[in-house]
Amino acid sequence: MNMPITNLAPIPELYVSYESSQKLKVEAADLTSWDMTPRQICDLELLMNGGFNPLKGFLNEADYDGVVENMRMADGTLWPMPITLDVSEKFAETVELGQDIALRDQEGVILGTMTVTDKWVPNKSREAEKVFGADDQAHPAVYYLHNQAGSVYLGGPVTGIQQPVHYDFRARRDTPNELRAFFRKMGWRRVVAFQTRNPLHRAHQELTFRAAKEAQANLLIHPVVGLTKPGDVDHFTRVRCYEAVLDKYPASTTTMSLLNLAMRMAGPREAVWHGLIRGNHGCTHMIVGRDHAGPGKNSAGEDFYGAYDAQDLYRTYQDEIGVEMVDFKHMVWVQERAQYEPADEIEDRDNVTILNISGTELRRRLAEGLEIPEWFSFPEVVNELRRTRPPRAQQGFTVFFTGFSGSGKSTIANAVMVKLMEMGGRPVTLLDGDIVRKNLSSELGFSKEHRDLNIRRIGYVASEITKNGGIAICAPIAPYATTRRAVREDIEAFGAFVEVHVATSIEECEKRDRKGLYKLARAGKIKEFTGISDPYDVPESPELRLETESVDVDNCAHQVILKLESMGLIAG
Repeated sequence: MNMPITNLAPIPELYVSYESSQKLKVEAADLTSWDMTPRQICDLELLMNGGFNPLKGFLNEADYDGVVENMRMADGTLWPMPITLDVSEKFAETVELGQDIALRDQEGVILGTMTVTDKWVPNKSREAEKVFGADDQAHPAVYYLHNQAGSVYLGGPVTGIQQPVHYDFRARRDTPNELRAFFRKMGWRRVVAFQTRNPLHRAHQELTFRAAKEAQANLLIHPVVGLTKPGDVDHFTRVRCYEAVLDKYPASTTTMSLLNLAMRMAGPREAVWHGLIRGNHGCTHMIVGRDHAGPGKNSAGEDFYGAYDAQDLYRTYQDEIGVEMVDFKHMVWVQERAQYEPADEIEDRDNVTILNISGTELRRRLAEGLEIPEWFSFPEVVNELRRTRPPRAQQGFTVFFTGFSGSGKSTIANAVMVKLMEMGGRPVTLLDGDIVRKNLSSELGFSKEHRDLNIRRIGYVASEITKNGGIAICAPIAPYATTRRAVREDIEAFGAFVEVHVATSIEECEKRDRKGLYKLARAGKIKEFTGISDPYDVPESPELRLETESVDVDNCAHQVILKLESMGLIAG
């Protein structure tokens, strides 16, 4: 008797029929609309197409509590990650329980509707503690939770009207049911998934080959192209790298599909989540690596998760996940045998030369334009990476001065600008406080909200300049650490961010008081003045701290130039 192959049978989706969707689109015009964030759109797509099966919508409060506390929904189903619709307090007030709302993308196109069954204010610190292991804002998802996510959660079932539109790599994007149909057609019964958010190098190829062989399975390379970690290589470059490597695999046993997932970098819980998602996509096995989906270091400078925590948690729940784990072997190059071998299986390790290049070392070599050996990566992949990441001395960057009013930021920034223009080679733009106020932010006042907005605008312009290979020099007061961090993230997506703290004391600035502002602030005529009636968060670890008292401007500017040289941003 033949057992039915369950991993290839169609799974439920939340989409309605084409006729119903046309009708719903018309009716939805009257509904209250929520414009979704990029992360929410990723979540909605996987809810609607069955990637998050058995979820029928955004979690309600009881399911959310269960997922946070013990990775189980109210009915006991295993699910490790809170999938929530976070909204602003203002929006939440306009919504009644039982009401339908329209879920729209950033262009205002309707993707689905949701019946709001629950509305609550979550305990975000508890969520961070349980889901990510610590309420530590060095973790990108915890930072997102506290600083970007809305303060109220809405829960309820979702009705899918249409898929989010992707204009890129359309042939490479598959819903769970499309992949299951492909596996059925190809006669693939066993499929091992490789989860990745980084370009593939030769060690990965070797590892995936072995994993597929060990599991006697076909291979699905399943990279994440939704949201990964700030600073990761952009998905366009990565997919071009994957396509370059795909030729190295036997076509009849390997395929690649892109997964539009918003990663949370939650380590062990994320591994369990990835397993459930891969099961929905028809996979029977999944490769779980060392420090799977780890975000790097915590505030104390230690790794958030142990190297094998993810594998241990996965093993505990493997039967329930229904997708078997294939352990990641750490592959290293053995020079004498000219091949990759698992690091822990090399018997004669004392007599051979073992080579390995870490991710950090690879980034350094790219940044400095150094050689990347062929045993480490395929020339095609290195070429793609070099196109996106030329050596640092050819990339755009931002120098961001911060300090009290009157600390000398603008003066030093001007001097640095002139020195860089003298060198030539890249366009230089100065975004000084007063220039910006006039051209970008003339309508803003000086409340905390407006000052934040002003800095975010400076950050946006600087990131565009950096992306296009220019140099941006910014000199706002920028008193708040969270805003400076957000600007750093915007810019580091495209190039280096060099924070320079002009550490002139408040007493000295007040003595100088060039514009007479301190006098007005002391008299109470300027409200919320930084250093007098409003706080200044001193940068904890800027790239450079300048002491300006009894040091002339030229010397300060010279220190900045030396710093840029030592970082490889300008050719020495």
